[in-house]
Amino acid sequence: MAYTAKKKLSGKALVDETLDLWQKYGSKRDNWAKHAKEDKEFRLGRQWTQEQEDILTARGQAPIVVNRVHPAVEAAKSMMSANRPSFRVAPREDSDNKVAQVMSSLLAYMYDISDGRTVVRQMIDDYYVMGLGYIHVYQDPMMDMGKGEVCFHDVDPLDVYVDPNSRDKFFNDAENIIISRLFTRDQAAQLYPMYEKAIRNADNNTADFDHDRPETGRSNDFATHFPEDIDRTNNTEYLRGYERYYKTVVDRFRIYETFSKKELLLNEEEFEGYLASPAWIINGQVISDEQKAKELMSQMEQQRAQYEAEMKMQMMDMGLEENAEVPMMPQPMEVEQLNYAELVERKIIQVVTTQVKRVHMCVIIGDKHLYSRELPIEDYPIIPFMSLHTRTPYPQSDVRMIKGLQEYINKMRSLIVAHATTSTNTKILVPEGSVDMNEFEQKWAQPGVAIPYDPTDGAPMPVQPSPLPNELYSGEQVAKQDIDHQLGLYEMMMGNSQAAPQTYKATISLDEFGQRKIKSKLADIEAGLTKVAEVALPLMQQLYTQEKVFRVIQPNNSLSEFVINKRLIDDKTGEISVFNDITIGKYDVIYLSGSTLPSNRYAELEFYMDAYQKGLVDRVEVLKKTEVFDMEGVLQRTDEVGQLQAQLQQATEEIKKLKGDIQTRDRESVNLRKRVEVEKFKNELDQVSNKAKAAGNVYEKRLDDNLAVIKRDIADSIKKETSTPSGGSKGKSKESKKK
Repeated sequence: MAYTAKKKLSGKALVDETLDLWQKYGSKRDNWAKHAKEDKEFRLGRQWTQEQEDILTARGQAPIVVNRVHPAVEAAKSMMSANRPSFRVAPREDSDNKVAQVMSSLLAYMYDISDGRTVVRQMIDDYYVMGLGYIHVYQDPMMDMGKGEVCFHDVDPLDVYVDPNSRDKFFNDAENIIISRLFTRDQAAQLYPMYEKAIRNADNNTADFDHDRPETGRSNDFATHFPEDIDRTNNTEYLRGYERYYKTVVDRFRIYETFSKKELLLNEEEFEGYLASPAWIINGQVISDEQKAKELMSQMEQQRAQYEAEMKMQMMDMGLEENAEVPMMPQPMEVEQLNYAELVERKIIQVVTTQVKRVHMCVIIGDKHLYSRELPIEDYPIIPFMSLHTRTPYPQSDVRMIKGLQEYINKMRSLIVAHATTSTNTKILVPEGSVDMNEFEQKWAQPGVAIPYDPTDGAPMPVQPSPLPNELYSGEQVAKQDIDHQLGLYEMMMGNSQAAPQTYKATISLDEFGQRKIKSKLADIEAGLTKVAEVALPLMQQLYTQEKVFRVIQPNNSLSEFVINKRLIDDKTGEISVFNDITIGKYDVIYLSGSTLPSNRYAELEFYMDAYQKGLVDRVEVLKKTEVFDMEGVLQRTDEVGQLQAQLQQATEEIKKLKGDIQTRDRESVNLRKRVEVEKFKNELDQVSNKAKAAGNVYEKRLDDNLAVIKRDIADSIKKETSTPSGGSKGKSKESKKK
């Protein structure tokens, strides 16, 4: 799609245009929004319409809901968000590989401070239920004590309005994307504190507050509520907010500095400031830092003064006059001060005018335009996760495909319960006039009671209901299996231990095989998360320009610390460099497939134990997989055991050597004197042997004690691991993540 530069609209014109687009986009997605809302209601238990409930109630039937959608979606969420996604950032061209590794850790840091697991779980829920989930990557200028952070959060799909002509899976060809929802004035003022005055004076620009929340006719007699369930009787306290994104083609200046090998991309304002920047050429070397230039000139001036002083001393020793002319230095200092514009003229800096795509955003509350800004990205920061892409912004959801099966289960279960109720309450056909009905109704339920009746009119007869066919019960079970098959799940994946094989290895194999059914779903999630990382990197490069220290919790629960943009000064040369400078360079993102899936700790530990026995990994890596809390203590005790083993081995070797010496001397002994010497030597050997045995016994005792401690630590660790539910806790608390 070709993009053209948009006219700079005034605040009023921008508001009117945005409102018009919101209305048009909303009218095109009304049908999808209604089905998406219905899908969400099904997932949360609103599975009967109000009309259906009224009919069942009139029949004396209960509108029973056997929700098979909820556990299936929860199982998929738990599986696909079990672990933190792993990214590897690779540098393009000649960028620093170490910086790329730091960028990978920076993505993990963003995941932690954004409470990524919660965000991803909600996105996956929307992905399954409504067929579409969203993650929004943004810069929060108020975090980290006003320094700002790059974060991401989930967005309600019903709050997003996309150009209906878009066909790309990530909406790259969309003309506009709008996020719109209702705020109270206090909410809006808290979200945009710098524009509180404008928000307080804003007026509502639409009377239709809930047109984006269609009614489905489902019963709302549930504890679960949706945004549209909130009573907004005082509409004046609510304002509709709009966050609009669109793409334009903008002019840029691509700069290449031959002296620093840096490549820059600047807009017109930045380019003008760049050209005015001072520079120095000192002996042919281009210096851009004023402090470095002054230090270099000072050093060269000191060298010149020292040279002149030495030359004058030599000239005086040669008898020359004191005021004689000093010969010029072999390499005199040549200094030229200029600006970057002159460097461009001399071709030292190469400049190319080009055009690039950029995403623009504007924020509107009510009828007030708050602000607009250009983002340093080419792709929209609102990343969609589509379940079944139909080459429209309106995908098909998995829940929509199984709603018929879910309704069938509910109707069958309601019929079964109604039949059971009527079967336990026997019905009696009473001929008219044969009994006193008042007496009959009062005494019928009493045991052993006798009720007179007139046989001429006929005797009362009980009516037995006809039994339900067996197909009714089996049909419900088949429908449950069809739902699981449609969602790519099976009983064991949803926590049914009875469905698991008897052997451990068979369970692992079945679990691995079962995951294949959701690999296509996982591919959608991983492609979207890769796009999240790709959008986040340039936002980080723009925001993180100062020195920053951040910490990341590693998969083995260890804490790693990183620093970026640290300025270093060489004590000898005075040259200033930046350590882990993330503001420059281009990078690619590679996603480690399957990193979010749950891992079998027992199988992984078995693999590492086998690798350790083959010498492929060391003991530290094995202990990491056991998650032993006191790993350092275990390693220390293991070292002590190793030392005792070495000492014992050394003592054993000494005994063997002494025994060999005895045998040799026995053979060489031919006379009594030598035999006496041998006997004497044997006595000495016995003494040494006894001492060695005593030391060996001590070493073996200490070895057994230490081995027992290590076995107990590992057993406790495995016991704790097996006692923890498979889904794990919600992860680390926000307080531990946001460091």
